Amino acid sequence: MLYLASQSPRRRQLLEQIGVEFKVVDVNVPEQRAMAEAPREYVSRVAREKALAGYAALNDPQAVVLGADTEVVLDDEVFGKPRDAADAAAMLRRLSARVHEVISIVWLVSRKGEWSETSLSRVRVPELDDAIIAAYIATGEPFGKAGAYAIQGHGAKLIEHLDGSHSGVMGLPVFETAKLLRAHGVIRH
Repeated sequence: MLYLASQSPRRRQLLEQIGVEFKVVDVNVPEQRAMAEAPREYVSRVAREKALAGYAALNDPQAVVLGADTEVVLDDEVFGKPRDAADAAAMLRRLSARVHEVISIVWLVSRKGEWSETSLSRVRVPELDDAIIAAYIATGEPFGKAGAYAIQGHGAKLIEHLDGSHSGVMGLPVFETAKLLRAHGVIRH
């Protein structure tokens, strides 16, 4: 049985999109970047720790657990989830008129081993003035989202160009996830 180590409704929706049956396992993994830890290593570590924590919590040797993490990175700085409206506004101002990277990594853990896939996307945000930023924050959408935006909602209006995976920016790269699940016999097609 496949388990998703995430409470994210976006990840559940994206996993449902590829037609795989799964259950959710609740995990609590701290998302704190270590000193001198590169962004990609940080995202990979957190995703792997989620999958491992889910596997350990289940105490079921037949379980297969999928863990994922997605972060927005600009100038080697990882933009997590905003603490409040001021933090969201500061993030959006920093992303304004810039290209940033979105790193989304999935890990699959079972008694047979551990495997991962990575999705890297480049996202260009146009110049955002204070009125646009304030209106977006007023939607409530930036909260709980890495980089203070959601590409699948009102935040799509803030994306000038995407080079990469739309679903990866949402939080679960569908192509890479399906590839991982096929390679390890969780799905056939």
